[in-house]
Amino acid sequence: MKKLTILLIVVLLLGCACTKQKVKENKMKEEKQEVIEKNNYVSYNGNLKLDGNNIVNQYNEKITLKGISSHGLQWFNYLVTDENIKTLKSWNSNVFRLAMYTKEGGYIDNKDIYNDLIKDIDLVIDNDMYVIVDWHILSDNNPNNYKNEAIEFFDKISSKYKNTPNIIYEICNEPNGNTTWNDIKSYAEDVIKTIRKNSNNIIIVGTPTWSQDVDNVIGNKIEDENTMYAVHFYSGTHKDYLREKVKKALDNNVAVFISEFGVSDASGNGGVYLDEANKWMEFIKENNLSFINWSLADKDESSALLKPNNKVILDDNLSESGKYIKSILENTN
Repeated sequence: MKKLTILLIVVLLLGCACTKQKVKENKMKEEKQEVIEKNNYVSYNGNLKLDGNNIVNQYNEKITLKGISSHGLQWFNYLVTDENIKTLKSWNSNVFRLAMYTKEGGYIDNKDIYNDLIKDIDLVIDNDMYVIVDWHILSDNNPNNYKNEAIEFFDKISSKYKNTPNIIYEICNEPNGNTTWNDIKSYAEDVIKTIRKNSNNIIIVGTPTWSQDVDNVIGNKIEDENTMYAVHFYSGTHKDYLREKVKKALDNNVAVFISEFGVSDASGNGGVYLDEANKWMEFIKENNLSFINWSLADKDESSALLKPNNKVILDDNLSESGKYIKSILENTN
């Protein structure tokens, strides 16, 4: 009787163990199924990295990022809403860029903008999209002017979001004036060192002459495996000569990210130049480049996505530029 009781206990224990194992296996199957459910967003692609000139996801598959940039958060943050981000996502955007100006009433002048930035980052993350945190230098032309502040800022952000695959760091928007690539590289190396203590996510570095001279990087790249180099274009101003610079950089293994472009002239105004924009989009497709349009604004200028005094992204509220950008995003993979 004693042996029979022991045998029954053993059988019951084995049965429980088998049941637990089956539950565990089913759970693993479900989790695996969730992981391989392919989409164009963070939930599938996870942490991004570089493979040569291409961005690849956690499965080493190529991915293109495409989306919209905010205008300066000190002016147009009221447009960065859950409704508007969801609409951009419905256009097939998988990234949103947050343009946090340093001067012009931006972060250096008003540290409270940081709170708006964090709210916006979290909003984009909640929508399963990538988010570019843009240290938007402009009138301060040389990023070294506020390097200490940049190091402090990016240490804070990369610490806060250290385990977050959504974040991409753009550490100097448009160096200009007499700023050389060596100036930028010196700045970038120190900022990148700070970020790399917390994160190995992709970093975008601006290039001289408002992020046009990407060919200056050839033979003098930053020693970091996940750093890309910015090119900005406006189709009314920047034409074949800039595409030639980009192609030359790509041919020399310089990874390029078009982190800002518009279909106006370089001022953000002055007409809409769609023929030249189409040439750029063909070039972008041929070279598998990621691209961000300027900008989510309802400003009275031709590069704004919305007509003046419209706060919601609806078809009737789109500017001529906005209608074009919507069609581009909806019709590119």
